[in-house]
Amino acid sequence: MLVDISSGSRQPPPTQRSAGTLVSARGIELHGPWGHVFGPLDLDIDEGGVTVIAAQAGAARTALLMALCGRMRLNGGSLRVLGTERATHVFARSAIACMNELDEVRPSVTVRDMVTEQLRWNSPWYRMIPRVKESGVRDMCAETFGDVELPPLNAFVDDLPELQQLLLRIAVANTRRPPLLVVGRMDKIADDAEQASFLERLVALGEHQSVITADVNATDSYAGVRTVVDMHGLLGAGDIGVRTEGR
Repeated sequence: MLVDISSGSRQPPPTQRSAGTLVSARGIELHGPWGHVFGPLDLDIDEGGVTVIAAQAGAARTALLMALCGRMRLNGGSLRVLGTERATHVFARSAIACMNELDEVRPSVTVRDMVTEQLRWNSPWYRMIPRVKESGVRDMCAETFGDVELPPLNAFVDDLPELQQLLLRIAVANTRRPPLLVVGRMDKIADDAEQASFLERLVALGEHQSVITADVNATDSYAGVRTVVDMHGLLGAGDIGVRTEGR
């Protein structure tokens, strides 16, 4: 069965699903213009907490993460997420962050610009939203950042430490707190202490959402992580010719 990503209403209907099941995939596969990307794959993920998909970085891993939150058109197999096989419905009930294919930030963008733009995006078209002050950054970011220092209002996002950059991208993408949050990669952070802090913040978010992220490592020693799914040997580098859905 093909995953339906056709245009139409993004408002999901009431769903019935087995308690505790977030993702159920059978035989899912993807092909790009230049060949095979991944699959066929079977995958099961429980609801709640943080799940780490362990696989080498590349287009295949990226494409799988996008598919799990309704941003990627599959070529075959059946994929049920949040109790539905309609990818448009999954799209409406999920957020995705730290995925350059979707939310890469231009070097000239400041923290103020980024937060203000998201507030305007969330607001009705007729409402005037002024540029935010420090309190606006705090309101949007405090829960995601936790004990991590908030970024300065007028700093360029590209100049922030990697940890602050990624947490800011999560905070902006996750303003509506949907049931599912997909975070592109935690192995982008080279510093071990910052990576531990990043994971700690994902675990905190996972107390109220299901969080799926990815790492090249397959260790089971991540503090607070519910599940590590080792997909080494199943997900290769993949193919760059994959199609993504717009915002």
